[in-house]
Amino acid sequence: MNGPTILTILRIILIAPLMICIFMDNLPAQIITVICFVAASITDFIDGRWARKTKKVTDLGVFLDPLADKMLVNLTFLALVVLNIVPLWMFAVILIRDFAVDGMRMMSAKSGKVVAASIYGKSKTMVQMITLTLILLNIILNNNILSVINDILLYVVVILTILSGVDYLRKGWKLLIK
Repeated sequence: MNGPTILTILRIILIAPLMICIFMDNLPAQIITVICFVAASITDFIDGRWARKTKKVTDLGVFLDPLADKMLVNLTFLALVVLNIVPLWMFAVILIRDFAVDGMRMMSAKSGKVVAASIYGKSKTMVQMITLTLILLNIILNNNILSVINDILLYVVVILTILSGVDYLRKGWKLLIK
């Protein structure tokens, strides 16, 4: 157990109050939702870099980090679907991509091959977190301009989701057929 892994576990813990508060229709709960999501997102950008820089990469951290990311992003998207803020089809694209990529990565790992994270995947995660932050903020602000920006960003998320999924599957397929 080290600092980066503790940050990853903190990210997982922050999901609980986020999921509780996101469904409450009052300003304090909405503020807590945004704070939890932003804090969890920040830990995602810190923990991996910290682990690599200080050579504290552990098997537990390697396992928990992507799991924490997917839990945070996918559960937040799911909540926003339930709240009729994000269309179900967009969430379905994200979820299908995650299942396909994770399945391919597991098959590759079973063969002793690693499919490294790509710039598309990292960009997708960053844009997802920015988009989700702005959507959560707009639940509080209810700003028409921000709503339009969020709608555009959701389409960018879908495009990056598809591009990163195709990139990972192409790389993974090449590894598996060698």
